[in-house]
Amino acid sequence: MVEVSRRALLRTASVAAGAAALGGLWARAAPPVFAATADGHGGHRDLHREVATDANLRWGKLPTGWQDAPFLANGYLGVQIYGGATPQTLKLMVSHTQVQDQRGQWEAGIGLSRLPVGYLTLTFAGAVTAVDWTLDIYNAELSGTVTTTQGSVAFSALVHNDLGVLLVSLSPSAGEANAAWGFQPLVSATTRTIRKPADYVANPDPKIGAGGGVQYAEQPLLAGGGYTTAWRERKFGTKRLLAATIAYGFPKPTHTRDAIRGVQEALSGNLDILVARHRRWWNSFHRKSFVSVPDKWIQRFYWIQLYKIAASTRADAPVVSEWGPWFPEVGNSWTAVWWNLNVQVTYPLVYSANHPELDAVTTTFRRDHANLELSVPPQYRDGETYALSHPSDWRLRPGGTRTVGVPGTPNKTDQTGNLLWGLQNVWLSYRHSMDERVLRELYPALAKALNFYRHFLTPGPDGFLHLPLTRSPEYADAADCTYDLSLIRWVARTLVDTAARLRINDPRVKAWQEISAKLVPYHQGADGVLIGDGVPLADSHRHFSHLLWLYPLREKVWERKEDRDLMRRTFDHWTSMQSLWHGYSYAAASSMCSVMDAPEEALKFLQVFLNRTVVGDTQLTPNTMYREGANFAIESPITAAQSIVDMQVQGANGVLKVFPSVSASWPEASFAGLRAEGAFVVDASRRGGSTEWIRVRSEAGEPLVLDHGIRGDIEVRDGWGRPLPWRATAPGRIAIRLYRGGTAVISGRGRHPDLDPRDVTALGSAPAWGLPG
Repeated sequence: MVEVSRRALLRTASVAAGAAALGGLWARAAPPVFAATADGHGGHRDLHREVATDANLRWGKLPTGWQDAPFLANGYLGVQIYGGATPQTLKLMVSHTQVQDQRGQWEAGIGLSRLPVGYLTLTFAGAVTAVDWTLDIYNAELSGTVTTTQGSVAFSALVHNDLGVLLVSLSPSAGEANAAWGFQPLVSATTRTIRKPADYVANPDPKIGAGGGVQYAEQPLLAGGGYTTAWRERKFGTKRLLAATIAYGFPKPTHTRDAIRGVQEALSGNLDILVARHRRWWNSFHRKSFVSVPDKWIQRFYWIQLYKIAASTRADAPVVSEWGPWFPEVGNSWTAVWWNLNVQVTYPLVYSANHPELDAVTTTFRRDHANLELSVPPQYRDGETYALSHPSDWRLRPGGTRTVGVPGTPNKTDQTGNLLWGLQNVWLSYRHSMDERVLRELYPALAKALNFYRHFLTPGPDGFLHLPLTRSPEYADAADCTYDLSLIRWVARTLVDTAARLRINDPRVKAWQEISAKLVPYHQGADGVLIGDGVPLADSHRHFSHLLWLYPLREKVWERKEDRDLMRRTFDHWTSMQSLWHGYSYAAASSMCSVMDAPEEALKFLQVFLNRTVVGDTQLTPNTMYREGANFAIESPITAAQSIVDMQVQGANGVLKVFPSVSASWPEASFAGLRAEGAFVVDASRRGGSTEWIRVRSEAGEPLVLDHGIRGDIEVRDGWGRPLPWRATAPGRIAIRLYRGGTAVISGRGRHPDLDPRDVTALGSAPAWGLPG
């Protein structure tokens, strides 16, 4: 959990003391904790708060489950609220990202599986007839009313950011004064059925007890340790306050003690201070970056995804799994961490939206990299080889005897590239921060990941290095599989560049250079790059595995004429068959269009997904979650938020591009605080269909080449308004020398624009997300 310093606590206490009392148990509207800015008309406004508040999800209908319910979390404890088994009840499904089994004799999805916990119930005197709920994403609080045939209950709920405790305040009318809390544990067993062994048994039944005035359900694990759900309600006249939490303990059985203590501490604290402390973190989070576009349906979606990923993950929390912190009541087979695409497409938004505090991927590899040897087939475990089987638990353990298999043999799998693609996320973390500590940690892991492939690369009579049969993820077996080759090529080049940057005299550099020079080119046909040698893409394929070289690896560059045809032909062939696509297919296609200067196509692909189109029995859900048949996931919507960023700013291959792929139907756009490769933090405004101004702050002093998109003559000034030297390198492209900490402001010559972000004019009305009724 996040520890809060005494200084931070005192500062928060001061804020709370200076604000109005929290209206009984706590008010729905947050007291201002940040200074407002001038609005240009003699007034003041808090733009970040306004835009985040505009994105609030709303419920005028009672949600029924995971796919349409409001959601609260802090990277650990997750809560969803929806209708119960009878008309008189609500369910508060509670789960925790650390709660997993520890029976390592079976693969991770079974023996190291995430486990369901249970749900709190709130039972009313009357049947529920109406709801009016708002999920306030700026404050990470759910509030509203429940109307029944016997009265009503006003409530507020949050999962406290620091304490990891659910707090629910109730203000019932007389007819519902006796609304009662209960708890129903779920069976402590994996919900995965694929390859479930015949001798698998559930963990023992929980023990229901009480201690220190707190009720609890203590769930032991057969492997030792366990988890406990604890709750207690206090009454303040007619108002009531529930605190509930989940604690996990392994191998030591400290979970019951920890859960009871968490509830006691929450209920004994000053509620005003606790709520103000919670709000301060979330308000600060939302102020680190800003995006506004004219389509408010898309804008609201984007801000909700920022809220969702902050609720799902933190740098010190488990890496996000398929459901985030919200274990579906019905369960399904996605009970561990999916490394064959899902994690990899979830975290780029963390880097570009300027939220390194959420980067659990880098932390996970730093902490648990030694477990990567467990995914290597035993005959190749030499202390210098890493791999990553799928799925794993959040400690990178594959469980059982599961490995990535051996290329060129019958036990090959499509898991060989998982680790390289996962480490590309760490590379993005480095490139967006230019923090050399991250690069030094990444370097040995990358080398060991490439070592796995070095066991199998073989010279051919054509002079190239070839790869034996592997499996292109979810499609077909192929020698010289494009998916694997693209990752090998990226890693080999990255290792050579990294050794030079870190000034490491590494004898392996020569071998890496040889791989870069001699690795077989991608096999091609009339429709572009093939799946592998002699294997074309013959039907619809949701995975973009054979296109990684285009995006996100960005190996080919649209500005190079010799690359354009191959990029376009391969992309067009993939997109010509969409019947089996899933949500992330549309997000990837949108981002690919953005890097190919095709803004109208980029927007079209994004809209297909965000308009909740059903394709292949997959769909974005009303609460912006995602379903694939009866299975649930969160990665596709978060990936789509990165597609929105790719329209606004890109920073790859040494060029920073501002508004590179904004549709002509969006004449205005505004963003602030977005982070690009090279550790550039960028603000910009678009008006009248072109860039109005750009501000770039360099955190690392990296070379800056900027595609600015400003019409006419430009001027470049520093943060104090003094002229900065620059030179044109191509039409619309300039080079600026910025030192570490320096700022450049680029605008039309003689213009002095307002450099504050703004909520741009809406193209039309758009409904709220959720179930507004």
